[in-house]
Amino acid sequence: MSVLMRILNRLEEMLIATLMAAATTIIFLAIIQRYATGVPAFYAYARTWDFTWAQELCIYMFVWMAKFGAAYGVRTGIHVGVDVFINMLGIGRRRKVILFGLLCGALFTAVVGSLGAYLVWHIGQIGQVSQDLELPMWIVYLCIPLGSYLMCFRFLQVAWAYSRSGELPSHDHAEVKGIERENEPVVLPT
Repeated sequence: MSVLMRILNRLEEMLIATLMAAATTIIFLAIIQRYATGVPAFYAYARTWDFTWAQELCIYMFVWMAKFGAAYGVRTGIHVGVDVFINMLGIGRRRKVILFGLLCGALFTAVVGSLGAYLVWHIGQIGQVSQDLELPMWIVYLCIPLGSYLMCFRFLQVAWAYSRSGELPSHDHAEVKGIERENEPVVLPT
């Protein structure tokens, strides 16, 4: 894997994790502030906190996280898929159907990315801003073309690797990165 691909993979993971952690922290602080205003001892202090923008920002952060998380899902093979029909096919047909599906995913995300770029361009021309944050809306909607084009790239990347090796990225649901598990027998409760 090239250095650029490792950098892109790492940036993708860091963006998703940072957005998730920041949104969780902001929501937590907003909830603390809301309940602290109900406690007479903390009312005067908690009332000085201004979290009127928290909900809007967290919604935007989760949308960005979802767009880039979908691309991550394609790259790592964690997207939900129904493969009952595909598994009934022979190997030759299965390869063709999987490649067709991957290329359809790439085409769809390229179209969504292009329409998203068109939307971002026109919203940028209007100068629309968000209600609470007064953030330019073209920045908010920029996740549509960026996330969609990244997902398109990931579909093409997986299709290329699959056409060469015949293997799709897979995800072991029992695996937790960073934790080594010894071969222990599983003991079921009786």
